[in-house]
Amino acid sequence: ECGVALVRLLKPADHYRQKYGTESYGLNKLYLMMEKQHNRGQEGAGIACVSLDAPVGEEYMLRERAEGKEAITEVFSRIESLSNSQLSNSNFQLLMGHLRYSTTGRHGLQYVHPFLRRNNWRAKNLCLCGNFNMTNLDEVLARLVSQGQSPRMASDAYITLELMGHRLDREVERQFEAACALDLQGLDVTRYIDEHVQMENVLRTSMAGFDGGYVMCALTGSGEMFALRDPWGIRPAFYYISDEVVALASERAVLQTTFDLAADDVCELPAGCALIVRRSGEAGVTRILEPRGDEGRWACSFERIYFSRGSDRDIYAERKRLGLQLTEPILRAIGGDVENTVFSFIPNTAEVAFYGMVEGFRQQGYDVRTEKVAWKDIKLRTFITEAGAREDLAAHVYDITYGCLREGVDQLVIIDDSIVRGTTLSESILKILDRLRPRKIVMVSSSPQVRYPDYYGIDMASLGELCAFRATMALLRERGMDSLVADTYLACQAELERCRREREARLCADIAPGQVPAVEPGRNCVTDLYAPFTVEEINAKMVEMLRPEGMRTPVELVFQSTEGLRAACPRHRGDWYFSGQYPTPGGNRHVNQAFIDYVDRM
Repeated sequence: ECGVALVRLLKPADHYRQKYGTESYGLNKLYLMMEKQHNRGQEGAGIACVSLDAPVGEEYMLRERAEGKEAITEVFSRIESLSNSQLSNSNFQLLMGHLRYSTTGRHGLQYVHPFLRRNNWRAKNLCLCGNFNMTNLDEVLARLVSQGQSPRMASDAYITLELMGHRLDREVERQFEAACALDLQGLDVTRYIDEHVQMENVLRTSMAGFDGGYVMCALTGSGEMFALRDPWGIRPAFYYISDEVVALASERAVLQTTFDLAADDVCELPAGCALIVRRSGEAGVTRILEPRGDEGRWACSFERIYFSRGSDRDIYAERKRLGLQLTEPILRAIGGDVENTVFSFIPNTAEVAFYGMVEGFRQQGYDVRTEKVAWKDIKLRTFITEAGAREDLAAHVYDITYGCLREGVDQLVIIDDSIVRGTTLSESILKILDRLRPRKIVMVSSSPQVRYPDYYGIDMASLGELCAFRATMALLRERGMDSLVADTYLACQAELERCRREREARLCADIAPGQVPAVEPGRNCVTDLYAPFTVEEINAKMVEMLRPEGMRTPVELVFQSTEGLRAACPRHRGDWYFSGQYPTPGGNRHVNQAFIDYVDRM
């Protein structure tokens, strides 16, 4: 769930100096776009800049990276402090930024984007960043090895950089031969290459074999810029083109704020397409890979529920609908006693769903009582190593508003955007809410039960950490259904073996440029485990497992339905975390392997 930002200035430097009063117009816009996406990555940040005017012998491609929450400020401070002998701000026509949100657990400056591949030919210099997670890296790696290559690292970022860099080298060499065929010599050959490189060729020949969710962005030393979205449309990307600038970001509202735009001024990059800006400044959207599925079929719904900023027009409306649709199940949970119920939310991401929930009750004629019961406190440092002390600190992540409920009389309905591991609920929220002595607590999730991990870039918990999965496994054990666990284990093994044979067959086949391998996603066998139980049965077991020792208040869980989620977010129907319907073979392969690993550790 990293954040990306691209800026391409289309006018001479004097234009921005005279119109906006600054030589740093492009850098200022990039800085604002990155700060507005700070929610998408606080582990590190990096930027890359290209000058089209730098003379031979001087640096024309610059990269800066830093780690930590203050990384954005640090990298821009370095750029602004450059000496006059280096690139001046006014010479940066191409700018790219990245915010890192790791899903691999790897830390260190070497993992912070952008990644840079150097060469003495400007056109062969490639700087790459992205919001991506590839689920078939082993297959891509095996294909490279079968071609005689020997990659130094087995990471999707490195493999993508080298694979794309190799195809860029081939494209430059193709243009070199074309220039020689025209009897061009010396710098005329270089100019010909810089003006004729076709990034479409590079992308079609390097990205067709990947399985995963991604928005891949890059700059070249000769002035090419692109952003490519995966053919399933899993990860988001939005762009804006004017006569002054081309810009792209992970979220639409970021572009609206940065460039003072209406929502309709910003376009969503279609699945499988690339926004390509040539050295000349000519910009357009080009089909690179054939889309997989109808529009929005696999677009990430968790972006809408939680991850993206709620200031976007459509996301705000969708989150309100998610809350509004929960009116009836909440009414049943409180026994229709709205008069003696207080409604609240877990700050901060559930606030919009809370407004929708309240609106739903008011539409039905209820005069609901609302209070800000929970407050998000500072994130306490876990420098104490003793488990008991850590748990005591975790219990104070949230604070409460004392006196806002009538003890033993009022029920409390409190909405959150999702319940994933249940750790915060068990160790902090329920403990702190119990102090208010409500008659009953109804915990509401504006999203469905999270039953499966994500493998496309969201830092979702592993299978064994998901509280819905743990509750289901507990029910299977209690009801003597060990045979279903064993059957599912064997089914996962059989599915993995089938996938292995298909991957080996694909390694022997040629992938046509621009074509995603025609392979079915396969089957997620873990879905069989949930089939015997209703949502309510799993809810009850989750309450039993998450309820802190010594808690006196009765607790009930209410979840959004999968159908309700799809109704609220009709253009973003990628819901594999809830439904188990993964869009790609890699997703199903990983979840089946995750269950095998879980059982083997039991």
